[in-house]
Amino acid sequence: MNNIARLWRTRPLASQILVWILCILLLTVALGAFLYSQISNQTLQRQYELRALGIATTVAQMPEVAADLQTGDPGHQIAAIAGKIQAEAQPAYVVVTDRAGVRFSHPNPALIGATLEEPVAVLDGQTHTGTDSGSLGLSANAKAPVKAPDGSVIGQVSVGILESTENSELAQDIWLIVGYSALVLLISTLGSLLLSRRIKRVTFDLEPADIASLLQEREALLHGIREAMVGFDDDGKVTVINSEARRLLDLEGNVVGKRLEDLLPAGRLRALLTGEIGGTDAVALTEDALLMVNRMSVSLAGRSIGSVVTLRDRTEVESLVRDLHSVQGLMQALRAQEHEYANRLHVVDGLLEMGDVEQARSYVSKISSTSNSTGEGLRSRVEPPELAALLLAKMTVAAEQDVQITVTDDSRLFAPTADTQSLVTIVGNLLDNAVDALSEQPAPRNITVQLDDSSGVFISVQDNGPGVPLAEIANVLTDGFTTKPARPGMRRGIGLALVSRIVRRTGGTMDVFPGPGGQFEVWLPETPLVSPAAASTATAVAAAAAALEGNET
Repeated sequence: MNNIARLWRTRPLASQILVWILCILLLTVALGAFLYSQISNQTLQRQYELRALGIATTVAQMPEVAADLQTGDPGHQIAAIAGKIQAEAQPAYVVVTDRAGVRFSHPNPALIGATLEEPVAVLDGQTHTGTDSGSLGLSANAKAPVKAPDGSVIGQVSVGILESTENSELAQDIWLIVGYSALVLLISTLGSLLLSRRIKRVTFDLEPADIASLLQEREALLHGIREAMVGFDDDGKVTVINSEARRLLDLEGNVVGKRLEDLLPAGRLRALLTGEIGGTDAVALTEDALLMVNRMSVSLAGRSIGSVVTLRDRTEVESLVRDLHSVQGLMQALRAQEHEYANRLHVVDGLLEMGDVEQARSYVSKISSTSNSTGEGLRSRVEPPELAALLLAKMTVAAEQDVQITVTDDSRLFAPTADTQSLVTIVGNLLDNAVDALSEQPAPRNITVQLDDSSGVFISVQDNGPGVPLAEIANVLTDGFTTKPARPGMRRGIGLALVSRIVRRTGGTMDVFPGPGGQFEVWLPETPLVSPAAASTATAVAAAAAALEGNET
């Protein structure tokens, strides 16, 4: 017995379900057939009783039967009438008796004239039906009183239909019941087989223990990794999501079973998650993070079951890359200055070699005053030292690429309430874009910067490059949009979108004008709408994106 139970437990779930369903169906069909046969038997019994009652009542109401009973039937007419009715209506017997129970008719002539073994049942003047165990065997019996003209009971007519006749008709019904039950069982078996195959297909032939193990492993894997992960079915509905994905996507509540269109606004991030935009390690922006997105379709047993999206928060890592790029930019600026000063030292050395000491003194004084005037001029008009240093470094690096950056004489920026890091990020991105736009343009290559703080903070960067086409003005600040050709190792279309986001978070505006000539204007309010901490977060994201692009937009 234990071996049978052990063998049963090792059977596949679909097989166990099939066997149980078949057993239940077999039991149900058998019970139904039994109940139906019992009901049919009772119905058929009642029908035969009513049929016998109809014959008995008809015979009892015949005037000649009543007349013959009153005269003692000297001509044996009652037996003839009973025999004729028995031959036509096919009952098993038609027995007519008087009040004393003396038979005047019977299928067995030897019993005519004999007295009934049981008392006459209709002396009460009523008809009676039931089962009678007479001399011919069990039968469905009906008894009707024979009445004289004055209404008194003078005899009884008993009609019976043998149970063997009833059983013969019932057997025919039972065969119909058996055939119907077999058909139902066959159809149910086919349905159970289809259900079994469906269960196997849906569960990929996995058993409950395997499914439970997979669920445990999935939960452990889902919430045990630092990367964000979201699973979708073929209809684009969320099937699984871990806590890190909720944090990065800013999703709360129950999101399983919902479509992305109901969870995220339209934009590059949603397009990457839905697969509208493809690519490996694609970059997307949120208000607080720079995300690296990868999407992969998933199929099992040759059937597509949806897709899995992983997201990585690259903000901190790319901030470190930003710092490295800043150091590299500083090294480029120092290298440019080194070349410049080396050339000047060669001039001084040559003058001293020729003995022209006075000319050497004059040359040194001239270049010293020129260098000091540039830095001091910027510092006197731009109060944040970081921004002034940025402008000076950008000028030096741009000069190496034969690009001249000029800060207008009327530029003034004394805005202590403005976030310095935001200003540095905005100006740095705009200048890098302008320098990059002029990289393939013929000389002269000029960039003009204008700063003003008379009403908030106004920043304008203009260049004499090709500018932004009029048809692309509406898209240039969109996340992922770029008019520049792709370069290996660089991700385009992020810098301007992030600058726009920083400006928008502070409550400012950013305007882009069509070419020829690039022109970008930014206005920031004196009192930002966001806290300095929030502004620093947005700036860190922007700086990280700039580093990720290799200082390209």
